[in-house]
Amino acid sequence: MPIIIEYSHEIEASVDQVWDVLTDLKAYPQWNTFVEQCESSLKVGDPINMRVRVLPFMAQPQQEFIFENEPGRLLSYGIKPAPLGAMKSYRSHRLEPLSNGSTRYLSRFELSGWFVPVVGLLLERFLRDGFRRMSQGIADEARRRAAA
Repeated sequence: MPIIIEYSHEIEASVDQVWDVLTDLKAYPQWNTFVEQCESSLKVGDPINMRVRVLPFMAQPQQEFIFENEPGRLLSYGIKPAPLGAMKSYRSHRLEPLSNGSTRYLSRFELSGWFVPVVGLLLERFLRDGFRRMSQGIADEARRRAAA
């Protein structure tokens, strides 16, 4: 069974304002307690290098690759599939404009492959908490910027 982690927020900010928060990688350390550092061109196929605090006592380096970048709508990335189908990941950030000028932000993480039960046993609760904190951080930072 894959691990699927999803969060949704209605954010009182425009799609452009939320997209700016999502793609302002240099500002991540100011508001993101899960992905503490992030660098990438965000071009499809290019790496995205992060320092991710999965465990509370350490941040670890993580390299993934950009799968999709549709400005103002979708940014996705993940690890390339491991040999023999051991594991692959897909992380997406989707934005939908709402009729009231707000934005629906959809955060999704999917981890699949035969090695996932081991990862789930060791890390699933930490991953759920980290993605929850990051999605809430995006919502809070976009609201803050929209109000400024």
